[in-house]
Amino acid sequence: MSYDANAAYNSGAPGQGVPGAGQGYGGQGFGGAPRGAASPDDLSLPLYGASFGQAVKRFFKNYVNFKGRASRSEYWFAALFVALLMIIPVILYSIGLVGMLTSLATADPYGMSASAGPSGGSIAMAAIGGILLGIIGLAVLLPQLAIAWRRLHDANFSGLLYLISLTGIGGIVVFVLMMMPSKPEGQRFDA
Repeated sequence: MSYDANAAYNSGAPGQGVPGAGQGYGGQGFGGAPRGAASPDDLSLPLYGASFGQAVKRFFKNYVNFKGRASRSEYWFAALFVALLMIIPVILYSIGLVGMLTSLATADPYGMSASAGPSGGSIAMAAIGGILLGIIGLAVLLPQLAIAWRRLHDANFSGLLYLISLTGIGGIVVFVLMMMPSKPEGQRFDA
């Protein structure tokens, strides 16, 4: 017979399983490790040790869910997915922008040459890259905000702390908070 720590922890009977079970905020036990999802399909609890695919799937399934918690692996794999998604549009935009700036820098200041402006190809690449960046950015804006909110909950912080990222130095503070370990007290944010 094998010992299932999650089952013992979730039993909630005082004195059984994890020390402190059945005590604490709202009758939930906060002793030991935080409670996690037993299955990747259970979206009500964070999935500790999520794989890249599981994290991306949960990222889109919890599209606008600001309640509950998200594990570090869920958050960072979702951030990696968004970064990978942005690579091609950023490259297109950058090549187009560099082409436009190069043609402007090498242009004849007196207007004596035939090529006085950026090429159509450079403008098109910058436009396509910019449009794709805008579309992808809008598509992942809410899920990124939601997963960051839930990640702060898992580290036992209010999701409102994410708003300090709107200040100059606040982005660094939020970055550090996203790296904080999961805390059992964060279960108070569970739905």
